[in-house]
Amino acid sequence: MSRWTKLSIEYANQRNYLDELYRVYPIIPEGIREINEKLWNNIAKFYKAKDNNRLLKNLLKLKLFPIKDSYVAYLRKDITAIERNPNTVDRICGRVYEIGINDLYKCCSEPKETNRQIGPLFREWLRKKELGVDLLRPDEFVQSEDNAILDGSDQELLTFAREHLNYRREKGLDFIGRFNRRYIIGEAKFLTDFGGHQNAQFEDAISTIKTKGVKAIMVGILDGVLYIKSRNKMHNFIRKSKYNIMSALVLREFLFQV
Repeated sequence: MSRWTKLSIEYANQRNYLDELYRVYPIIPEGIREINEKLWNNIAKFYKAKDNNRLLKNLLKLKLFPIKDSYVAYLRKDITAIERNPNTVDRICGRVYEIGINDLYKCCSEPKETNRQIGPLFREWLRKKELGVDLLRPDEFVQSEDNAILDGSDQELLTFAREHLNYRREKGLDFIGRFNRRYIIGEAKFLTDFGGHQNAQFEDAISTIKTKGVKAIMVGILDGVLYIKSRNKMHNFIRKSKYNIMSALVLREFLFQV
């Protein structure tokens, strides 16, 4: 494994890794989602009246639909389909009635899932200058040769990487920096569990690191369960890998020795 992966594993298993990682990913449970009072009154009225069509139309106005059903997304995009598909409407509303009116409100006002909050946090951490260098907008970044981090939107980072670093993937980037006149680019991910979606996130980051022909040092700024010593797929991979895979907590040391 690379020196930086080894250092990250040691950090995670011997020090207050999670306490320090909270500075990068300060996951704060959000409060319940607010529901418009008039909208809720309509939902309650049509619920009690068992008026399926109007109940469903109003439920679809909520940011969070109370049940998981693969047909809901279609109905959101084509509300007229409600009138043409009575069996689907009755099936979905039947599941809604099973919840009960009191628990229905709870289901519709649940906080956002934590994983959906993680994305922007790494960028926010960078903006606090935790890596000891300035963040520059694209025009300033291009004109300078000093150590710096590119500050921009997903599209701005992707455009810079394509135009200046021969990056050809469609996948966006979370980090572009220049240290000792060398460019470093990569993705940042907080992997909270093993399996399923998290494995897919891990493999996505590895695919970025493996990209050929890029005029930059590729890094995977990965944190979370992959550093737990186990036989898990993620951990097995990083132990055998020579790629630059590391925690955000050792990124600064890596950058200044490039």
